[in-house]
Amino acid sequence: MIAYLQGKIILKRDKFVILGVNDIGYKVFLSKKSILKVPETGQNLKLFCFQDIKETSQNLYGFFAYDELEFFEILNDIRGIGPKAAVEIASLGTLNSLKEKILNQDESMFAGISGIGQKKGLSIILELTGKIKNIKTSGDDAVDTLVSLGFSKQQAKDALSKVSARDPQERVRLALKTLGG
Repeated sequence: MIAYLQGKIILKRDKFVILGVNDIGYKVFLSKKSILKVPETGQNLKLFCFQDIKETSQNLYGFFAYDELEFFEILNDIRGIGPKAAVEIASLGTLNSLKEKILNQDESMFAGISGIGQKKGLSIILELTGKIKNIKTSGDDAVDTLVSLGFSKQQAKDALSKVSARDPQERVRLALKTLGG
């Protein structure tokens, strides 16, 4: 079972990256949110992975932080939600914001996701309510992203302390400039 990969980005597309690890290329599917945070080709990347093995295929799904992987696995275990839908749901926002919406039973969070109507959304929320409380979040997605890119937690926190932006993606982009020199 592949649970973690670290290597160089060989190719980056809208839904996946190919990560080179010890002369082997792994195709890893990521959420829309995560793809936006992936650095350019040739850069290092660390991902926690979920390996989905079916009779006719094997797919890897990647996550920057372990708590995101845990959330994905919980979603994937819900009847009627497979890994592709779970990745879409996981891409709706930060883990903290999704957790808050689920605990507040905000079924509008699923609007626009193919195959999930109001009834199914409410069913998902009811099933997740008890499970989501057990997921521990780090509280800062920008720190998690920088750590997944190979920086230490302290380096990430120091760089982010110099950034005034509020948007997580903008914070990461500005922190990378600081860390890059």
